[in-house]
Amino acid sequence: MILVDLFLTPSDRLLQPLWDYVRFNHFALVSSPFFPVLLAFSGYFSFSIPFTLMDLLGEEVPFFHRYKIQKERRPTVQMMMRSFGRAMYNHVVFVIPAVLLNNYFMPMPPLPALAPTVLELLSGFLGAMLLFDTQYFIWHMVHHKNRQLYKWVHAIHHDYVAPFSWSTQHLSPIELMTVGFWSNLDPIMLQCHPLTTWFTTVVSIWMSVEDHIGYDLPWALNHLVPFGLYGGAPAHDIHHQKPNSNFAPFFSHWDRIFGTGTNIDRINL
Repeated sequence: MILVDLFLTPSDRLLQPLWDYVRFNHFALVSSPFFPVLLAFSGYFSFSIPFTLMDLLGEEVPFFHRYKIQKERRPTVQMMMRSFGRAMYNHVVFVIPAVLLNNYFMPMPPLPALAPTVLELLSGFLGAMLLFDTQYFIWHMVHHKNRQLYKWVHAIHHDYVAPFSWSTQHLSPIELMTVGFWSNLDPIMLQCHPLTTWFTTVVSIWMSVEDHIGYDLPWALNHLVPFGLYGGAPAHDIHHQKPNSNFAPFFSHWDRIFGTGTNIDRINL
């Protein structure tokens, strides 16, 4: 411990007060095997609400409506409730039992005393996101190329040609469990700190919801990340209209390499 401290600069310890606060004040919560599920689902719920208001108000708020990609298609309350209900059903019937089973065979390790450095957190986050992006790109493309896999596993996510925030988790149980498996396994393989894992969970849920909002907002990530390296809502919206394009969940490099990327300018909306 002393040797570690000698090689750490004050800037490396920026996250230690936060980590100490979390460990000492919310230990029962963050050490629970259900905490990652709670974090992901509450993120999905919270992040979807602002975009729900935008969808329901529609043309009444032209400042936002002008950025809607498919203006002629507007989600209804029934569509939103159907997607949210499916997400709830999948979590209660499949995710919670899977967490209990996993915790029985692989109990969670104790929380470390030291926080990650800022560099460790950011590098772990980027590594986990790039790894997941690769895994899902392959899985996604295979399921679109195979009729049976598409029909029985992935087709339900394409119930809506125009995605909206709640449709982020409009998934079959198999797809949800697959995504959850990678999301939990990747930080373990990369030996990420729990704080890095939780940070990755929250940001990735935000990115997933933002992918499905159906709005090309000028302050969205696809406009902030340079060189068109991030697809965002425009890319995924096109995927729902032209399902054999834009397979990557977040970044654009794999679609560029495999020639499956479609630019929003090349489609009639």
